[in-house]
Amino acid sequence: MTEPFDLKAHIRGIPDFPKPGILFYDISTLLRHGPAWRAAVAQLADAIRPYKPDILAGIESRGFLVAAPLALELGLGFVMIRKPGKLPGLTIGLNYALEYGTDRVEMQADAVPKGARVVVLDDLLATGGTMAASINLLRQAGAVVPCAAALIELSFLEGRKRLNVPVETLVRYES
Repeated sequence: MTEPFDLKAHIRGIPDFPKPGILFYDISTLLRHGPAWRAAVAQLADAIRPYKPDILAGIESRGFLVAAPLALELGLGFVMIRKPGKLPGLTIGLNYALEYGTDRVEMQADAVPKGARVVVLDDLLATGGTMAASINLLRQAGAVVPCAAALIELSFLEGRKRLNVPVETLVRYES
């Protein structure tokens, strides 16, 4: 079990980014502090290890920063869930609804074997739309998704209610 580390002390809040009224939680300050970043990866490893994943999937782009080193820590493979047109070869995708419009996530068609246990990761869980779409895309590919995880959760946006899997997060902001 990993010792607790005050990760919030290493996450910077930037007001009015990317637009007025938004408080952006910047993980670049966590990433550049070696001991804090190592502690975050170790804590996430402890949180998802019980779900017995075969592969980790990261959501573009900051989810890659979380999932790739975590996959190394756990000795697992890593796959990318990306925006349309960013992956070579045959891809599969899923359109999903946003508050105003739609978006799409894609992955390579051969990225996960049927029946593989895939934990999906991102840096932040907000409304849950992209995470839910990523879970559905992985299931469409034949994967089993035992849980989803993120460094940060904006719990006041209730994104975990949109996900039909257990959710593991390290840092929660209530407002």
